[in-house]
Amino acid sequence: MKCKAWLLLLCSICFQIMNAQTPDLVPYRKGDKFGYANNKKEIKIPATYNYAGLFMEGLAKVEVDGKAGFIDKTGKMVIPAIYANAYSFSEGLAPVKLQSKWGFIDKGGNLVIAADYDDCFSFKNGLAKVKLADKYGCIDAKGKIIVPVEYEYLNEFSEDMALAKKDKKYGYVNNKGKLVVPAEYGYGLAFSEGTAPVEKNNLYGFVDKTGKLIIEPKYKRAYMFKEGLAYVTALDGKMGFIDKKGKEVVPLQYDDVSQFSEGLARVTMNNKSGYIDKTGKLVIPIQFESYGGMFINGLAKVTVNGNKGYIDKTGKLVIAAKYNLAEDFSDGLAMVFKDRRYGFVDKAGNEVIPMQYEQCYSFKNGLAVVYIKSKACYIDKTGTQYWED
Repeated sequence: MKCKAWLLLLCSICFQIMNAQTPDLVPYRKGDKFGYANNKKEIKIPATYNYAGLFMEGLAKVEVDGKAGFIDKTGKMVIPAIYANAYSFSEGLAPVKLQSKWGFIDKGGNLVIAADYDDCFSFKNGLAKVKLADKYGCIDAKGKIIVPVEYEYLNEFSEDMALAKKDKKYGYVNNKGKLVVPAEYGYGLAFSEGTAPVEKNNLYGFVDKTGKLIIEPKYKRAYMFKEGLAYVTALDGKMGFIDKKGKEVVPLQYDDVSQFSEGLARVTMNNKSGYIDKTGKLVIPIQFESYGGMFINGLAKVTVNGNKGYIDKTGKLVIAAKYNLAEDFSDGLAMVFKDRRYGFVDKAGNEVIPMQYEQCYSFKNGLAVVYIKSKACYIDKTGTQYWED
């Protein structure tokens, strides 16, 4: 049961932190129980729960004796803990599991969409993905089926289009439920900037939202457009960039590349990396080891003499390469690793959260999940730890 609580807390970060603003109440662990504290670490809701999630739309999922319910910010149990499982509220509704089936409740605890499904996912932009008999579709907030529950796979919507698999082939449905790109491809990726990469006969090209094949399949690999360009891989394994007309604006000559970010893309040749601009000009020489990161907030991670650090857009090493591992900046801080411990640095290179954690995950909206003594809990950007043993 203890392991379940730590795993649930970790899994919750994927949806909850990414979809929340910096919370005024944070789940707080005391021993093996959870409650809530404010940003001054003052206990506001006593630690009486087996699990406590972040507040979403004013309510937080909690677990008592293996059952899920919801509390408000005063600690009042406004929706009784009677569910086998539940997810956080989104767009006024929350998926709940009654015995073996899933449905949706409103904030009054009313079951507004019957528990008829094998699985449900949270609402986003008016639609929620549902699963029934190993098929997927989407419903609206009234429970009406918008995307027929007939697909073997259904990805999240991106630009109002979702990759869908039917009869072992892939196409795309729009948010009205229409299959606008026929299911005739071997695979595909999400829509970005009005196009999506698709694979046919082991070659990749691009379709638009009408289903028109705007770039014929001729590449070994292709990725989504970003900042007007997409990287592709030629049949000989070399990589470069094309525009939306299919013109190869950056020659296919590199061993590896990244997407463009903040006007620059990482390129790699002979296990060394540098950065190009959108014309293909090498603006930061190929000099760094292995594969570097994308620029985020003006900085990119690189490897020098086997260690990780960060450069600015001139190629200057502004955070010394002294870490065994380093992640991209997120929420103003970057996770780093050395001497078998994780911590965080700011953009000036200050270790603002000491290297003390066994494992941790990047900050989102002011919080990060960290592990200490094999237990997961939250910290904020000041390093305040929301737990006590």
